[in-house]
Amino acid sequence: MSLIKSISGIRGTIGGPVGEGLTPLDVVKFTAAFAKFIASTTTKTSNTIVVGRDARLSGPMVKQLVIGTLTGMGFDVVDIDLASTPTTELAVTGEGACGGLILTASHNPLQWNALKLLNERGEFLDAAEGAEVLRIAAADDYEFAPVEKLGRVFTNTTYVRRHIEQVLALPLVDAEAIAKANLTVAVDAVNSVGGTIVPELLKALGVNNIVELNCEATGHFAHTPEPIPENLTDIARLTRESGADVGFVVDPDVDRLAIISDGGDFFGEEYTLVAVADYVLAHTPGNTVSNLSSSRALRDVTRARGGQYCAAAVGEVNVTTKMKETGAVIGGEGNGGVIYPALHYGRDAMVGIALFLTLLAKSGKKVSELRKEYPAYEIYKTKIQLTPDIDVDAILAAVKEKFSSETITDIDGVKIDFAESWVHLRKSNTEPIIRIYAEAHTAAEAEKLAADIKAVIEQMA
Repeated sequence: MSLIKSISGIRGTIGGPVGEGLTPLDVVKFTAAFAKFIASTTTKTSNTIVVGRDARLSGPMVKQLVIGTLTGMGFDVVDIDLASTPTTELAVTGEGACGGLILTASHNPLQWNALKLLNERGEFLDAAEGAEVLRIAAADDYEFAPVEKLGRVFTNTTYVRRHIEQVLALPLVDAEAIAKANLTVAVDAVNSVGGTIVPELLKALGVNNIVELNCEATGHFAHTPEPIPENLTDIARLTRESGADVGFVVDPDVDRLAIISDGGDFFGEEYTLVAVADYVLAHTPGNTVSNLSSSRALRDVTRARGGQYCAAAVGEVNVTTKMKETGAVIGGEGNGGVIYPALHYGRDAMVGIALFLTLLAKSGKKVSELRKEYPAYEIYKTKIQLTPDIDVDAILAAVKEKFSSETITDIDGVKIDFAESWVHLRKSNTEPIIRIYAEAHTAAEAEKLAADIKAVIEQMA
């Protein structure tokens, strides 16, 4: 059993001893700590916290624990029930709430669940805020409300529809053009909340031909839910055999979007953001941001459109912080996470789908033809296991020194930018591992670059 405590939330497998899995006692403890933090930091007077969840099997149990704890801490709760992560983020601001809790382990398998923590802006806590929640929990530094001050529970299941309406209202989303294109769209929602939300969005956009796969929100995930190629063979085959123009795949909480090209080929998770950003930049010139481990292709299309690209440390909150600093018009992460500030500062597959379909409809091209228009890169990922006695920080410092003649970024591990490629080294926070991400113009070149860097590290170790 596993319990991972981080600044972005508490993630664990359901069951097991206290402190080793996400048990009911752990859920109560960390929810109470979050409530104490919100009470001491919010500028709102609503005394309300929004709670939403994905469809995983443990969701109802965890929701009951969370809502009971929040009301026990004196907060009113707006229960939006089954909703995506971006829907919950929008609901926080829609309710004028003090914060929000999203009950989802994102792309993790069904035995996992998590408490994702949102501030009053509907955005994830930053490092300092998350650390304070963990401190409160570790010290049991919270106090429950007396009976006359217990919170109340309100149910509001309108936010999925509101989310869709806000997406359709975006100036760069053209439902009329999409409807005229008469597209056939295949969808794999891994039997979570996307199974109801994504088809509803597509119908609102004017898509009448929808081919559904795993679109029942039962929580029985039909495959490993992370939307990467090895998990998406069924939707690739369905897209090809049905003659669909495009296939969309979302993770259980609908903040990541993978695209399948006509013919069943993988568009590439890195290129979800690249394609959407290129479309946005063509109509709204400006800057972009992604994390250090995302494809250089975003930098290339941004510069080609006259904008400036900046890299942020890995983590959604780091990306959104840098986007605000640079006034970026779009940004995100290379795992299929599109962040479009015109709606909100959060990864949102719904926004990605609407913008991509508008691009596809207006271009008059096939998805496979669009893919060929973007800079060609391939990313290779690996890791190197070190012994516990090795100083990982010292190894990274030595690598930085060895390649000091190249462009170095050290805001999150060490990233080395070469003329036609890059490699990013990040240490694990839980074990003596260095994660290695390399990108080049071909897969073979990227794998060789990673192997070369790996050899350098092994020699140093």
